[in-house]
Amino acid sequence: MAWLVLLAAAAFEIAFALSLKPSEGFSRFWPTVGVLVFGVISVVLLSKTLDRLPVGTAYAIWTGLGSVGVVTLGIVLFGEPLTPARLACIALIVTGVIGLHLAGSH
Repeated sequence: MAWLVLLAAAAFEIAFALSLKPSEGFSRFWPTVGVLVFGVISVVLLSKTLDRLPVGTAYAIWTGLGSVGVVTLGIVLFGEPLTPARLACIALIVTGVIGLHLAGSH
């Protein structure tokens, strides 16, 4: 169950980060509210996993999944560049997240 909560925390982390751009430096009300709400929910959910997962593992997976999600959605939603180097870096992050998950399962 902790892993599902961690996945939800990462999803809110992605929503938090993606809300930053449309907030235009916190000058637009609703995107700014999204930044605050999504950020708080993400951190609260992450904290709920720490009684069952090692903090280093949980944090690394939370940031890793968040990073992959933001880069991927940045490409799709904001037309950011998709290059072989970016794909390779995403693959490295995903490999690290899988490795940490497997290492934390024992």
